[in-house]
Amino acid sequence: MNEQETQQLIRDSIQTHLGLLQSFGVGSFLHRHADLPSESIATTPSEPTQETSAPTPQQDSNNHADILQAQSLEQMSALLTDCQRCRLCEKRQNLVFGEGNPNADLMFIGEGPGADEDAQGRPFVGRAGQLLDKIIQAMGYAREEVYIANVVKCRPPGNRNPELDEIAMCMPFLKKQISLVQPKMIMCLGKFAAQTVLDSQMPISRLRGNFYEFEGIPVMPTFHPAFLLRNPNMKRPMWEDCKQVMEKLK
Repeated sequence: MNEQETQQLIRDSIQTHLGLLQSFGVGSFLHRHADLPSESIATTPSEPTQETSAPTPQQDSNNHADILQAQSLEQMSALLTDCQRCRLCEKRQNLVFGEGNPNADLMFIGEGPGADEDAQGRPFVGRAGQLLDKIIQAMGYAREEVYIANVVKCRPPGNRNPELDEIAMCMPFLKKQISLVQPKMIMCLGKFAAQTVLDSQMPISRLRGNFYEFEGIPVMPTFHPAFLLRNPNMKRPMWEDCKQVMEKLK
């Protein structure tokens, strides 16, 4: 009997044996080898095999499920502190979660942390933040009475615009923040915040000044305070947006 005939005999014997196993309801072995070519079956060592499965991510307190099931902003912030889900973690000093009244009527959402925010781990603390503080006060609130957050929680290097994948990674956490605060009104500061929250590609110049909704919550897009620092003549239109918000909150 030549080698080819010997291999064919072995294959036939194995197929017969597998058929017997299947008739007794032993399917796991068949499943593991169903897609193997006959040559592979003939030359596979006859030692016992073990079921293998794809490795799963390490389960720790930072997984998505824990964060999205958090019962408070404080708990959520603690779980998210060491987030390494996107490239923004590589050069950050501090994750900037957000701060303010956890039961605020008014919530502000910006684009992302800048250098000052990255250094302090707090949102809107640089020059733009100082202007935002004045706007909040002019609206009749103290900073501690509102809630302030950003679309992305870590500073993009060089203050570049956030990338789409970075925004997508942070968006579930922003949604969770909104659901925990349950504000009566959201003000989106700047193009990226407005376009992300409203899922729109319209420029901020067209979005601002009009009310929209996010999961039943009224949203007013307006200019970012950093834009106002560069374009002081746009402070008046921004203030008109604020007055609409004040009126609606009353």
